[in-house]
Amino acid sequence: MSANPKQLYERRRRRVRAKLRKVGAARPRVCVFRSNKHIYVQIIDDTKGQTLAAASTLVKEVQQKVTSTGGIDAATAVGALLAQRALSAGLKDVIFDRGGYIFHGRVKALAEAAREGGLNF
Repeated sequence: MSANPKQLYERRRRRVRAKLRKVGAARPRVCVFRSNKHIYVQIIDDTKGQTLAAASTLVKEVQQKVTSTGGIDAATAVGALLAQRALSAGLKDVIFDRGGYIFHGRVKALAEAAREGGLNF
């Protein structure tokens, strides 16, 4: 019996999160959520349970730069904005949590823009 896409997503998400706990327990986590229309990203300190910085395609700064909020150009703008906000909050070394999403397309564009903006992961 094969698993449905939601079960496969959850399996990947648990596997990625377990590896992150082993590798980067001391560093904040860049958590990505992607929907069909928008992409959201936040930097979370798991020891304190706080969100340290966040960005999404719902922010006016991003919406003014892009025509569509569901594309790669929007993800790139969100990644750059996140890097800018993280550096202003004093964060440089983070660990990237792609969740259950495969590292390509919008998730990859967001990660590359955040790296170019100055984040290390």
